[in-house]
Amino acid sequence: MALVRPGHNRVMDPTPIVSRLRAAGCVFAEDEARLLIEAAGSPEELDELVARRESGFPLEHILGWAEFAGLRIMVGAGVFVPRHRTEFLAERAIALSAELMHPVLLDLCCGAGAIAAAFIAARPDTEVYAADIDAAAVASARRNLPPTAVVVEGDLFQPLPTLLRGRVDILVCNTPYVPTGAIETMPPEARLHEARLALDGGSDGLEVQRRVAAEASDWLSPGGHLLVEASEAQAPLSAAIFESHGLRARVEASDEHDATIVIATRPR
Repeated sequence: MALVRPGHNRVMDPTPIVSRLRAAGCVFAEDEARLLIEAAGSPEELDELVARRESGFPLEHILGWAEFAGLRIMVGAGVFVPRHRTEFLAERAIALSAELMHPVLLDLCCGAGAIAAAFIAARPDTEVYAADIDAAAVASARRNLPPTAVVVEGDLFQPLPTLLRGRVDILVCNTPYVPTGAIETMPPEARLHEARLALDGGSDGLEVQRRVAAEASDWLSPGGHLLVEASEAQAPLSAAIFESHGLRARVEASDEHDATIVIATRPR
């Protein structure tokens, strides 16, 4: 199918671009070609964008955005790209808020703020806080979230206002959970172009979750829920970690999203 490049009357044949992307190993070459053609303002710019993709740059970093839960999430250079599997975590968080009036959401390890943005789209009445240790991620989150959201930079709970303690109804925390020894086995576009601190979860992948579990009860409201993502193999251990800190935890999985999450709840 021929495509018209924005701002130009000339119809462009995407076939050469598709061929280049396929040769570079891009599985969805046709879709990527369309997006790159739409993003380019000139043939020269298009060639540069395709060359970057061929060299292994993540498509989302080239475009400057990622699609997540039907939203366009701005993603700065080096910022963790939100994965479609994490839409399951966002969906479950939204569902858990159904009976709450004006819920309080905390997106910890927020990255570009994709989960919080999806939550707000479904629940505009939400009071939103987000935090990340990476300055570039915080900058992206501030672009993606409304001015009413409080977005802060710092290590886990440390930068949050103390008035939030005991008030968080939904705590979403997509912590890094790749074991340190497995980082080198990840696709190059992740391990070479995303911040390592957004990927590396320590020796067993659960070190950050242990730190979150140690403080979560202080921040959750009675009956409040905490949701984290984990691998299928990690999830039972992750649940046990939260149970050991007085939370009730369960594992949920989605075949559709190929995702596993742990939901931990503070007793009332």
